Amino acid sequence: MIILGLNAYHADSSAAIFKDGVLIAATEEERFRRIKHWAGFPSQAIEFCLNDASNRLDKVGYCNICCYTFSTFSNLKKASFVIGQLLFILQVIERIA
Repeated sequence: MIILGLNAYHADSSAAIFKDGVLIAATEEERFRRIKHWAGFPSQAIEFCLNDASNRLDKVGYCNICCYTFSTFSNLKKASFVIGQLLFILQVIERIA
């Protein structure tokens, strides 16, 4: 099982990918954007992790998003945006393939 972990929309956005419980790749978005403590959607970090793990987004079984419990509405809003972005990326991959 492949799990994609995201830390998004606050300082030091990042992505990590696990396969069968073993960490395969992890990186922060600031390494690609060259902006310290970058906050936003870690699209380039996700791409790096998937490429490093030799996987595609449609092979990911679960996507875990780091969030703070004190802001439930904000977290739901973030989660819906992330899911929308992932669905958009899947559509682009389908069109390219």
